[in-house]
Amino acid sequence: MGAIIKKLTPVEQIQEKYRAKLVSADDAAKLVKSGDQIHLGLFCGVVVDIERALAKRSEELTDVTVCTTMWSYGEPPEILKADPRAEHFRYCSTHLTGTERKQNKEGNCWFLPVQFRENPKFYEECREVFDVAMLQTAPMDESGNFNLGPQIAEYWGVLRNCKKIVVEVNKNMPISHGIENYLNINQVDYIVEGNNTPLPTIHAKDASDAEKKMAEHIVKLIESGSTLQLGTGGFPNYVGKLIAESDLDDLGCHTEMFVDAYLHLFEAGKLTNNKTINRGKMTYTFAMGSQELYDWIDNNQMMQAAPVDYVNDVEVISQNEKMISVNSCLQVDLFGQVNSESSGLQHIGGTGGQLDFVMGAFKSKGGKSFLCTPSTRILKDGSKESLIVPVLPKGSIVSTPRSAVHYIVTEYGAVNLKGRNTYERAELLISIAHPDFRERLIEQAKEMGIWKTSSKVRSVSQLLSIL
Repeated sequence: MGAIIKKLTPVEQIQEKYRAKLVSADDAAKLVKSGDQIHLGLFCGVVVDIERALAKRSEELTDVTVCTTMWSYGEPPEILKADPRAEHFRYCSTHLTGTERKQNKEGNCWFLPVQFRENPKFYEECREVFDVAMLQTAPMDESGNFNLGPQIAEYWGVLRNCKKIVVEVNKNMPISHGIENYLNINQVDYIVEGNNTPLPTIHAKDASDAEKKMAEHIVKLIESGSTLQLGTGGFPNYVGKLIAESDLDDLGCHTEMFVDAYLHLFEAGKLTNNKTINRGKMTYTFAMGSQELYDWIDNNQMMQAAPVDYVNDVEVISQNEKMISVNSCLQVDLFGQVNSESSGLQHIGGTGGQLDFVMGAFKSKGGKSFLCTPSTRILKDGSKESLIVPVLPKGSIVSTPRSAVHYIVTEYGAVNLKGRNTYERAELLISIAHPDFRERLIEQAKEMGIWKTSSKVRSVSQLLSIL
């Protein structure tokens, strides 16, 4: 009689597949060949050990295109340190962090312009097939699933358009609940057990005096029962602080980026998520903040991470009644055009979901969007420059067109541009400019033909002098 072959249980079969696909970081890096296009992951899911192993191969590789969304660690990627002249790797990102911005100035990081909500389709249909897609995940569960952690964003556009998928397991990755938030072992080609690098954390700077005044103007215009989208940094955190200290209650969360402000609002008893859509859930597409935030997200059924083409969809956003969107910008001109991406020709950051939330909030019943900037900034020589300008400087990017803008906020007030003609807009914007610049802005508005006593540009040369 032949030997009896013991049938493996489903769990044992999964473990056998795991062992068969397990490789070292160095072996995973060897999957990359010259001429390949690869993806390193998103936000807190960017691979660490494989990226370091890949950097060691820089001299033997050429013409490798590397894509990611926001390198979130303080230090530049090792591949850029190993290849500072971009002779081997072409590093691209759809949204630049401070680290990537510095690399962009040095000429070895390129920006991919795109509306954030379009990233899944952008990667699936508009870029070449990825030869290798790599991402950090939580450890595999008994069912063979790797949780993607607190970032879904455009992952599925990347994963549906790649030849090989490699996961780098990190025990520090929180388990996120939500939509399309895991990869099964049958979808994975290789597994690397990483060194469990702590997730990158963001500790926002304290809000400036101007930002504190802006926050005060905004909170006065928010009602109980609103759903909040807050950006990142000291300013939106201060908005959250004021809301936590206010009489506002019964608030919800539907946001692109999930930040510590929501944790503080929850602790203050303000967040009930009694929303029109996704009731009881805090809906977001990626999270970045403190370790306390990641601990709160971990296996918390109140959380709902979801793909960005859902979270940032204007129709989805607008289903939240009293939707409130708060974002920062860099400059506003007297037409109401908003630049949130560049300082002249110098690239600062991506479009993100600003326009989507501006439009979605306005379409929402009782909704409002606020685009906020201090009225001035101090230049290197100590002089002061107005951030309310007659026209945007050469090279500026219009992130939100004048037709979409709702409220503009500086420390001098919040003005509603909806329903206003061109000279009314100029009047309102000048009213919240720094007092030192208001008279000159009025004269410039007259020269541009957008003041109530002027309906045409006096001469082309005068207009060009303003530009």
